[in-house]
Amino acid sequence: MKLHFLRYFTVLAEELHFGRAADRLAITQPPLSLAIKALEEELGVQLFLRSSKHVELTPAGSAFLEEARQILDRIARASSIALAVASGSRGRLDVGMTGSLVYRGVPAIVRRFNADAHGIDLVLREMSTSEELQGLLHGQLDAGFLNAFVVPPQLRSLPLIEDEFVLCLPANHRRAGAKSVDLGELADERFVMFSRDVSPANYDNVIAIFSRAGVHPKTVHAARQWLTIVAMVAEGLGVSLVPRSLARSNVDNVRFVPFGGAPAIAPALLVWNPARMSPALERFIASAAATIEELRKDLRPKRRRMTRQGQGDLIKRPHQPQRGAS
Repeated sequence: MKLHFLRYFTVLAEELHFGRAADRLAITQPPLSLAIKALEEELGVQLFLRSSKHVELTPAGSAFLEEARQILDRIARASSIALAVASGSRGRLDVGMTGSLVYRGVPAIVRRFNADAHGIDLVLREMSTSEELQGLLHGQLDAGFLNAFVVPPQLRSLPLIEDEFVLCLPANHRRAGAKSVDLGELADERFVMFSRDVSPANYDNVIAIFSRAGVHPKTVHAARQWLTIVAMVAEGLGVSLVPRSLARSNVDNVRFVPFGGAPAIAPALLVWNPARMSPALERFIASAAATIEELRKDLRPKRRRMTRQGQGDLIKRPHQPQRGAS
């Protein structure tokens, strides 16, 4: 059934006059008459009673009119939705996220996008970094918040707000109250580590930090999420290195303590596949970039205050060992 036959039929049913209907449709009467006849032949029913002076719907025509209007309305709606999705004002984005990044600006990014992008549904899915990378490469995700310094060359990325690794110790640990701890002091400790098969980047980053300090950690437990590691430390199952932002998790019975040496960056990226770019994804990336920059600006005054406080402590206590000393 040709779609324009339905349009011709509904206009004629509303006008009940071939001349007026033809004018509304911007056609002549003969094509209109032929279309109605073809439609009746296709349906096998008479839709109109017509004479030289009178046109009216048959009972079958009245019933068909209701269905035809619904069809045309749904087609118009489908067309509108397609245009909205194509323009980026409507659609759905599936975005992966490792659990720990809920403390590293992801909620702020999502809140801003939801406030500015009416009609686009953003769905967060908790996944491991390796699962996210596979999802991005195979078209199962539109974007992903993950823990990594680098990504496959097919993907593009945007760094999240800066973070660094700190020690995570049980609250009753002998060094839990220290301002800074040398990693060498913990050489004989039992460590809870990130499982390498889940996120090689997270595991390798931590191992590299220990290697620079000349420490070979004794791994007794392997976890799949940073938050699981913090919970295991809280239960006295070992110590660990975790991103500082996890202190915001407010887990009881743990302490987060800096360690000596150069700061060790905890990587985190917003990643997407440029081969699957859409207007909605472009809007999301632009919104995320703006939010990340605002979060960085908010952090700068805090860091300056922390630096001044640290310098003040050294001035007041000039003979106190510097950071990293035992």
